[in-house]
Amino acid sequence: MLSKKKKLEEVDPSERGHASTYSQRYFDQPVPKFELPEKSMPANAAYQLIHDELNIDANPALNLASFVTTWMEPEAVKLIGENLHKNFIDHDEYPQTEIIHNRCVNMLARLFNAPEECNSIGTSTVGSSEAIMLGLLAHKWIWKKRRKAAGKPYDRPNVIFGAEVHVCWEKFARYFDVEMRMVPLKEDCFTLRVDEVKKLIDENTIAVGAILGTTYSGQSDPIVELNQLLLDVKKEKGWDIPLHIDAASGGFVVPFTTPDLVWDFRLEQVKSINVSGHKYGLVYPGVGWVIWRDETDFPEELVFKVDYLGGWMPTYTLNFSRGSSGVLAQYYNFLRLGREGYRKIMTNCLENAQYLAKQLEKSGKFTMIHRGDLLPIVAMRLDKKITGYTVFDLSGKLRERGWVMSAYTLPPDAEHIAILRVVVRENFSRDMINILFQDIMGACDKLEKPTERVSPPSRDKHRPIC
Repeated sequence: MLSKKKKLEEVDPSERGHASTYSQRYFDQPVPKFELPEKSMPANAAYQLIHDELNIDANPALNLASFVTTWMEPEAVKLIGENLHKNFIDHDEYPQTEIIHNRCVNMLARLFNAPEECNSIGTSTVGSSEAIMLGLLAHKWIWKKRRKAAGKPYDRPNVIFGAEVHVCWEKFARYFDVEMRMVPLKEDCFTLRVDEVKKLIDENTIAVGAILGTTYSGQSDPIVELNQLLLDVKKEKGWDIPLHIDAASGGFVVPFTTPDLVWDFRLEQVKSINVSGHKYGLVYPGVGWVIWRDETDFPEELVFKVDYLGGWMPTYTLNFSRGSSGVLAQYYNFLRLGREGYRKIMTNCLENAQYLAKQLEKSGKFTMIHRGDLLPIVAMRLDKKITGYTVFDLSGKLRERGWVMSAYTLPPDAEHIAILRVVVRENFSRDMINILFQDIMGACDKLEKPTERVSPPSRDKHRPIC
């Protein structure tokens, strides 16, 4: 019997006869949103409130807008859970994690064909954004040291890349005070153009950036041609300008599906490469990697040594404390899959993307931009004969069925072109592709009715999700 003096809401849920989570008082009151609540609540109530609210989020399996991994094997999830509490930077306390990390770096350097005579180095990051900034920062310092040693000014560095880059490239230029020389797109070319790069290069260029699989269309910049341009510049003018490859999306696809395609450290001017482990590396977010061709491509001034976690340890990432689980999950995939496993998975993804592209092209409603040839990406425009609705209308209509598909306009000078994109990931089966295709066709039919159309989002919302 409960004491008459003790109010029901003061009783621990375990003392009640009706201990259902939803019978507790916390479910008939608003959830705190702007101020920390004065009192605590039972763990099951806090969990259920947040769990139920997150049901509003999209289903990750139907999110075709994101490159980021949404499924891992149970054994990988178990490994992640066992190591969530480990701080990766604490090498003195978790030395074996550091050893595993270094194994991953070596495996990636060899995957990207680093020359045997080079002493390649690299590190994990929280994603490709940090990896790109770190890679470019290293090139800025190498350029600065070279200019300073020659007695030349080093206050006006610039970096060259195409308008189809991820926003982190623009962030680097602004955050680290480097002039951004961006090559605009053209209606018939959505990648970097070598002739335009040639016009922009000068003695203050710290690096040229090229992309192996763009976020916008899945296409690749002309990396071999850019490398040759930089070799010619080095021979003619003595400017040793590095090429950084943003392989965030393609770095875990191309080496397995098209190993003969030359884009990596086989090219002399490719000095650094970044790749996203949490994209086609098949790891949950967030883990990325940056690899330098040789240790001489990374300046000593960017390495710090600290001892406040125990022993002396070097650090040269932009972040400090972070979890170890992403690195360990990456190593799990390397052991579990090997080259054979990655090859099978990426081949499946490519074939499914190409199958979807063929179905969409046959429908006569779309003009294909990328058919899953290089990456498992399908990018398309509405056919010119369709004027009654837009890709934004189509994307909105498909959300009614749960599908999340990116609709966006291209960067300058192709901003008048609107694209719809599908990212085919490991867990997107042929059966699901058939369902998606039927839903796309059904949405197109419904959009022939004017009442079904929606207004496109404002210009600042047009950058695609990665």
